[in-house]
Amino acid sequence: MSDPLREEIKQKIINGDFHCEKELTLSIISGKWKVVILWHLGVEGPHRFSDLQRLFPKISHKILTNQLRELMEDGIVHREVYPEVPPKVEYSMTELGMTLLPIVEMMYEWGKKRMEQIKQEIQSS
Repeated sequence: MSDPLREEIKQKIINGDFHCEKELTLSIISGKWKVVILWHLGVEGPHRFSDLQRLFPKISHKILTNQLRELMEDGIVHREVYPEVPPKVEYSMTELGMTLLPIVEMMYEWGKKRMEQIKQEIQSS
């Protein structure tokens, strides 16, 4: 069985709309919050929806829901509903999602170094 993928991305592949493989990767992880969601789920482990909302106080409920839904449709994030009252829902990385973690961690390290460089440049001006 193949991994799930959003219909719009499937159509781009079928139509030959991607000029290189990097465009596919960017289509899957692009979104203002997706990379940081992936970092938290991949590094820290499963999170409940409310935990993710607390991590990102500026994100709306709708946007977080949409970003998680797209990541689930692409087979990157798994949503587990536990049969409890009240219902407990957790989000975690799938095996496929974990293969993206090295990319996300490299982005984090690059951003961390670059931010320090920028701060030093500002302080020395």
